[in-house]
Order: sequence, then C-alpha cells, then structure tokens
Amino acid sequence: MNRGTQINLWYVLLAVMGVVFIRDIWVQSQTIEAIPYSQFETYLEAGDIEEVTIGSSSIRGTFREALDGKTGFVTTPVAPDLADRLNDSGVTFSGAVENTWFTTLLSWVLPALFFVGIWMFVIRRMGGGQAGGMMAIGKSKAKVYVESDTKVTFANVAGVDEAKAELQEVIDFLQNPKEYGSLGARMPKGILLVGPPGTGKTLLARAVAGEAGVPFYSISGSEFVEMFVGVGAARVRDLFEQARKAAPAIIFIDELDALGRARGAGTAQGGNDEREQTLNQLLSELDGFDPSSGVVLLAATNRPEILDPALLRAGRFDRQVLVDRPDRAGRVQILQVHMKKIVLAPEMALDEIAALTTGFSGADLANLVNEAALLATRRRGKHVTMEDFTRAIERIVAGLEKRNRLINPRERKIVAYHEMGHTLVSLALPGVDTVHKVSIIPRGIGALGYTIQRPTEDRFLMTQAELRDKIAVLMGGRAAEQLVFGHLSTGAADDLARATDIARSMIARYGMDADLGNVSYDSDRNSFLGDHGPSYFDRNYSEATAEAMDVAVRAVLQEVSDRALDILTKNRDVLDRAAKRLLEVETLDEDALHGLTAGLKPAPPESALA
Repeated sequence: MNRGTQINLWYVLLAVMGVVFIRDIWVQSQTIEAIPYSQFETYLEAGDIEEVTIGSSSIRGTFREALDGKTGFVTTPVAPDLADRLNDSGVTFSGAVENTWFTTLLSWVLPALFFVGIWMFVIRRMGGGQAGGMMAIGKSKAKVYVESDTKVTFANVAGVDEAKAELQEVIDFLQNPKEYGSLGARMPKGILLVGPPGTGKTLLARAVAGEAGVPFYSISGSEFVEMFVGVGAARVRDLFEQARKAAPAIIFIDELDALGRARGAGTAQGGNDEREQTLNQLLSELDGFDPSSGVVLLAATNRPEILDPALLRAGRFDRQVLVDRPDRAGRVQILQVHMKKIVLAPEMALDEIAALTTGFSGADLANLVNEAALLATRRRGKHVTMEDFTRAIERIVAGLEKRNRLINPRERKIVAYHEMGHTLVSLALPGVDTVHKVSIIPRGIGALGYTIQRPTEDRFLMTQAELRDKIAVLMGGRAAEQLVFGHLSTGAADDLARATDIARSMIARYGMDADLGNVSYDSDRNSFLGDHGPSYFDRNYSEATAEAMDVAVRAVLQEVSDRALDILTKNRDVLDRAAKRLLEVETLDEDALHGLTAGLKPAPPESALA
C-alpha cells in the first residue's frame, strides 16, 4: 500500500469518527433535557422520574413518560440527603464510577497535537518538505538520475562532434578507471562546458552519464545559495559526500556563474557574502578531490569571463570544452535528430533548411522543427513541407504576421520601395548573401516589411570590401526612399543603427582606416554576453582621436550610401517594376525575384572604385 492510499484511509476513518460523534451529540440534544436541580426535585416529588444515575458531578435519569418530547434529563447535584429522598420516593437509583483519565489525557494531548501541527506546517512552508524540515536545510538539493532515468546518449546529441570527442574519454575513465591510468595519466578534476545558451551543454552532460551508466547528480549553481549563512557551503560538502559514496558518479553544476562569480565583484563593503563562502567551500572540495575515486565533476556556463580565476586554474577545472553554435553540417545533423519525431514530406532537403538557419543554436533548431510541425497541423496537412519550415523561420526571425494591421496606401508604397531597395542593392553587389524572400506583410512589433537573405556558406572572416557591401545593403532601403520620394522616413532607423555599428567596428576595432592607422581603440566584445564595448569613462584614447573616429565613421557611411543610391539610380526601371509587383502580391520569393530583376546592371566591386 502506498503513502497516498494510507493518507486517504486515514481521512475516511476520521470522517466516520466525526460523523458518529456529531450524531451522538445530536441524539442527546434531541432526547435529553438539561434541567435545574429545583426542577429535578419537583419532578421527584411528583413521581415523574423512573430511574436515576448519580455521578460525582452530575445526575442523569429517565422520565416515566416523555415530557415535552424528552425521555431523559441531566442536572447538577446539590442536596446531600438525596439518597434518602430517592428511597422515600421509590425511585431506582445507582452510583456511576466516572473515569476521568481519558478526558484528562485529551486535555493535554489535543493542545499538544494542535501546536505540533502548526509547527510542522510552518517548517514545511520554510522549505523543509520531505527532506526533513529544518534539519535538512544543509542537505544537497541535487537531483539524482540513474541510468534508467537519464535515457540520453550521444545518439541524442548532434552537431558538436568535437565536444563529444573530448568527453568520450570521461566515459572510458568511468567505465575502466584502473586501466585508464596505466600509463600514469590522470583524469582532469573538473571539465567546464562553455558556450552560448541553447547549444546543448546540459544535454551533453546527461549524455555522458547515460553512456557511462553511472549516477548523475544534477544541480544549478543558484540552488547552493540561501538566505541562511553557511547553508551553501554545507550543501557543497554534502553533494561531494553523496557522490563519493555512490562512485563512480558524475556531479554536474549548471549555471556555474551563479556560484563561481569572481570574488570582490559587487560585494557590499563590510558584508559577509554567503556566495563567497560557498565558492570557498567548492574550491576546498576541488583541492581534496581525487579523480581516481571515480567521481567526475562537470559544470556549464555561458559567461566564463566572470568566473573566479581560482576556479579555472590547473588542478581544479583543468579542461574547458567549447560547445559553440553548430556549423552548416552540424545543423543538418541536429535537424535529422529532431525530424525523427515528425512526418516529413518526401522531397524535403535538410541542407536548404540548414542554409537558412545560420547562427541558430540546437535549441533554436528544435523550436524551428516544432513550429513547422504546428504550422502543418494548423493547415490540416499530411506532411511537414519546406514551405512550413520557411514560414516557421520567418516567424522566428521576423515575428508573427500582422495581416490585420491597416497601412494606408502611401505608407505601403514607401515600404515596398524600401524593401526592394535592399533587394536590388544586394542582387547588384558581388559576393553578397542571396536574397531568399522579400515581403511587405507587417510582422512582429514594428516591422512593416522584411527581406530575408540566405548565406551560401558559413563565414568566419570578412574583408573590408565585404563589410562595406553589407553596409550598402542596409542603406539600400533608405537610398530607395530618397530616390523615389525625395525624403527620408523613420522606417530605416534599425538599418541605420546596424550600419553605424558595423562602420564603427571597422574604424575602432579592426583598424580599417588609413588615417587612424593599424590601432584597435575598442576592447573586444564578448561573444556570449553581447556587451557594447567600454563606456565614455573607460576609453583609453584622447578627445582628438574620438573626433577623428567620428569623422571616419561618418565618411564610411556617406560613401557607401552614395554607392547604394548610385546603384538604384542606374536601375530605376527595375526598381519601379519590382516594387509595383511587390505591392500586388505582397511577397516575392527567390524565383520570382530572378524574373523581375532581369536586366539589372551589376555594381563594380569595391576595389574597382578606388
């Protein structure tokens, strides 16, 4: 019988006892009347009483005949000569020996039970729960998964082959710890998985446990820190102790930055930081950590730059494994894993989807597959098609369609020319990403139209000419508005911000200005945090240099904008024809664009303009 069944039976038993008790009280209230002693003497003299039971504190009896519907009575004794008078009246009477131990016991037990119940309720509300209340506050909150619970292997992880190869030796060590050190090598004490959010760090750790078939202790860094001083350190000690008893085992600390932030950063003056005590205890455990015991420590973070240097030194987290966003081949592998769960159309080409999803993480691709399946279900389709995936990508990248948003004809015309400006400049420049689709259907919060470009391959380096071409495409929409309508609108605000950011990076970070020279004036921006460089007070260059940088950025933007305007001016007939068609159908795909842009005059490469 399980605990839930026992609790239900107790409820039933208590309910039955309560019903019996209430019925007894109700019956007594209906048949027995409480009378004063003077009334009892009146009934006694009148001969209306048949039988009496005398107790130490009460007299109970029955009437010869029911009086006012009552067959019995109860009263409090007063006269000491009651026995003689009962004999004189011919009433049968007896004495009752009252046992008050039960009543006395209840008077002590019930209040005690009441206060114990309140105490247990308060302790459970404070977080004790099933772990033992207040006495378990220093116990580890790690969730323990055994092999049957994990059910994740390397077959479920795709797109991170290098990381899997790094972790394969962890599995070999857990399965054969004695043979692994035959040449004198030792296992790293700690392995830190580093990468952007959604790239599969937690999944990799669970796959290691699933492959090795060992217990897997999983806990988040934030679960160590509580409001009570010393609790985090106690939980660290308890976690390592549990893992040693269950060895071979894996300890996995997710979001390590919540626990291992560099000491001294943001700590109040004179304060005793509980997080620092917890970190110190973790460092101490790592110092006394023997890898030969069969316990492996894994941790994950997407903010390695804020971790305490003492955590990352040799002998603690010896190895850092980068789990980066997948490349094109990796995206194909990830899509294959997730597409096993849906019904695909036979003509599906995963490589095309991978080409459209540059920069997507594993979690993004899982969400993409689910969104495509939902779209196919919504249209009552039998298969998930390429069109469903294209619409899902548009929904994720650009936002939800707003077909009910009413735009007046003039604004709609401006949007059409703006988007075709981006498209024609992109098609006219050599080596720029291919335009996949252009639309004037509003999406998201503020997008009135969008142009989707598809890179032909993953890029890791960009030349100065390619960066300038990228800026030209961004400025193409603004140039089209200026050419056709003779004024500028607020629709190009986002394009202008992105173009300015690229131009400033060219000048301040990449040293792509002849006058300022081969100097980097801007610190490297972290790829995980997305920082925006140093503030005004952190810069390490003069006001004169800052002014020169502003002039250079302005010059780059002006030169590239003039080039985009020149391209559109030379192809004004194509621009008008394509914009008119876009206004009619609202969306143009790659094949339709090729037909509309026939006769487009290509722009000379950037190097030829010098």
